[in-house]
Amino acid sequence: MTTFKLNQPAPDFTLPAVSGEDYNFSEVLKEKNDQWHLIIYFRGSWCPACMSELQELEESKGYFEKQNIHLTTITHDNKEDLEKMVEEHGFTFPVLIDENLAFLKAYGVHYHDEEAPYEDHGTHGDPAYFLTDEAGNVLYQQRQTSPFGRPHPKELRKIIQYIKKNLK
Repeated sequence: MTTFKLNQPAPDFTLPAVSGEDYNFSEVLKEKNDQWHLIIYFRGSWCPACMSELQELEESKGYFEKQNIHLTTITHDNKEDLEKMVEEHGFTFPVLIDENLAFLKAYGVHYHDEEAPYEDHGTHGDPAYFLTDEAGNVLYQQRQTSPFGRPHPKELRKIIQYIKKNLK
């Protein structure tokens, strides 16, 4: 499994966004050169726990903006289902499509496949969280191997506050 040491640069990636354009992490770092980045990998539009979390993130978007944090979400779900999800829920943050699992592999996101010891809605990536500074260096990371135990958006806020307070 890929792991990153804290303060190590996160790998660059380019993925298509549900909105139609390509999203290149290194370009976003240049454009938003004073912002931290919270990148969240979620299971898919079919996952009720993910939809609840994404809705809470949308409701907390003002907090993240005040903290100068750019929120991005990623999944390997299909474009049509994700377009419907974005429209139904009114999500305003980028939703990227990892159709070839390139991000999942580069970032060491757990992939629940046919070899898994228990059935869990077929094959899919499990939730993962990465917080980087404005230069793209990893400040926080968490990878799940199931839908449960992920940090609630309020916990993410606490994590961000803690890191900002204690940053060297």
